[in-house]
Amino acid sequence: MYSTLTHLQSTFTADCVIFGFDEGELKVLLVERNQYPYKDWWALPGFFVEHSETIDNAVERILYEHTGLRNIFMEQLYTFGDLKRHPQGRVITVAYYALLRLKGQSTLKPHSDYVRQAVWHPVENLPELAFDHANIIARSLEKIRQKIKYTPIAFELLPEKFTLTQLQKVYEAIIGISLDKRNFRKKMLNYNFLKELDEKQEGVSYRAAKLYKFDKRKYAKIFQNDLSFKK
Repeated sequence: MYSTLTHLQSTFTADCVIFGFDEGELKVLLVERNQYPYKDWWALPGFFVEHSETIDNAVERILYEHTGLRNIFMEQLYTFGDLKRHPQGRVITVAYYALLRLKGQSTLKPHSDYVRQAVWHPVENLPELAFDHANIIARSLEKIRQKIKYTPIAFELLPEKFTLTQLQKVYEAIIGISLDKRNFRKKMLNYNFLKELDEKQEGVSYRAAKLYKFDKRKYAKIFQNDLSFKK
């Protein structure tokens, strides 16, 4: 029995859900496929895991080959194994997700013939997707909507220096509801993990707003409860 098991090889894939925030919108990174099945369709960056590599290493490789991005911290999300999720048979996939600051990132550049291009798409206006990738993105959104209540993931999408308006737009984009401006700012400032800077926005046509930085140490020290915006 054990000698037989040593010769078994698993066939499964890894998919990458990368969220970014730009122009007031939460976006997800998609690639245009250049191979069958689903040739010409949009999909998440994903491919088969090689037998000689770990899943974590495969995710790093696949993300680079399909988008050109490197050194992105990815967290494992969920394993998807529906019987009909892949047209070529039962192919299980392990999905990973990450939140990424878009500003300052290198230009997206696929390094694989399997992909034509990689493009950021607004989460609220996605094209029809290959496989069960719409379901994977939906599960990822559920995850970050829960996680934003008790971890500072919103700041992973913002530049190092940001305005309170930018911070509010990130929260609204993730949780999917509009927030009262006055209440949001009061709550955020009362938590005392935002450091007000002696700087304002530059290069804007409207009245420049104050800039803030996120203080990780204060957050870790004082923040114990879920961050709720229920009225």
